[in-house]
Amino acid sequence: MTKRQAVMLVCLLWLRCAGSASGQEMAKRTEASGNFVVGTITAAPGTRASGFLEVAKGTDAGTRIPVTVIRGIKPGPKGTDAGTRIPVTVIRGIKPGPVLALIAGTHGYEYSPILAMQRFPAKVEPRELAGTIIVVHVANMPSFLGRTIYYSPVDGKNLNRVYPGKDDGTVSERIAASITREVIDRADYLVDLHCGDGNEALRPYSYWEAVGTPELNEKTRQMVLAFGLDHIVIETERPADLAKTVYTSNTAIRRGKPAITTETGLLGRVDTNGADLAEAGVFNLLRHFKMLSGEPQRVEHPIWIDRSEVLRSPVTGIFHARVQPDQAVAKGTLLGVLTDFFGNAVQEVRAPFAGVVLYIVATPPVSQGEPLGMVGHLKPE
Repeated sequence: MTKRQAVMLVCLLWLRCAGSASGQEMAKRTEASGNFVVGTITAAPGTRASGFLEVAKGTDAGTRIPVTVIRGIKPGPKGTDAGTRIPVTVIRGIKPGPVLALIAGTHGYEYSPILAMQRFPAKVEPRELAGTIIVVHVANMPSFLGRTIYYSPVDGKNLNRVYPGKDDGTVSERIAASITREVIDRADYLVDLHCGDGNEALRPYSYWEAVGTPELNEKTRQMVLAFGLDHIVIETERPADLAKTVYTSNTAIRRGKPAITTETGLLGRVDTNGADLAEAGVFNLLRHFKMLSGEPQRVEHPIWIDRSEVLRSPVTGIFHARVQPDQAVAKGTLLGVLTDFFGNAVQEVRAPFAGVVLYIVATPPVSQGEPLGMVGHLKPE
């Protein structure tokens, strides 16, 4: 068989197995050669390819962007609305199958999933893969290189609060628009990989966002069980407006694509098992979708969190945590104490209900309105 005949055979197999997809969807995902294209990155069947999604500079790139001073972020010498780049790897299987998008680094100080997605592509043999994997190694490069929690050092915005983004917006909004167009819209399934940010001591958990149709909700439920984390937060309230979907995973779900959000690792550390958990979860999903052979290690006894609350600081000051992640708490348990900058107690922070501490801020500085911790209520069996 000649090389051209082999390529034609692969294309025919893709077209036969994807007969349920519309011509427009197939044209979006493949070229006549069977290649998969994301931006300028092209992966032929049985190969992987890496490159950058280029995010153009803003229309006012020569001027500085106002940043909320209370967050402690001010534009430095490079604090203008310049462009940025998003490193992406596309792994194109030799066999037909779905497209799975994996997004790490939405928050630049969340290192565990970033490190997991650094080493993951080399562990996937494209010739054994059914379908395609899009790996976003670092979604928020300004935050990653700037070592900032939550917010971009350029525009002071949280990337996971500006979806689906705007091509004429600030850099975070332009990043979101690029990921929406080039990654989310090209995927069949999506995982937004997070961990405890540089200030958050966190126990592993994931989100089941039951905000779609019953069929879609069941698909996301099966995804979250297959990923393998035993604590699962049930989220039933997410924006429905397609122009203001806000969150990465919600943007996918509102477009009819099953998606989950996962949390593994803590405090921006690299010496934990957070990266291992993220990587293991992704391989579980590849087996769940039959993109790789084998069976996923599903959660056998999931702990469903039917209600959760993020506690936010009423003041700017110093936070002294009094609990640890994964600690069981009763209603009214002291979670921490806020003080002013002279050590005077300002307010006690207590658990709003009985449950488990999913994360707690374990570093001293806190600004008004920022999270202090999250408590989850366990769903009765």
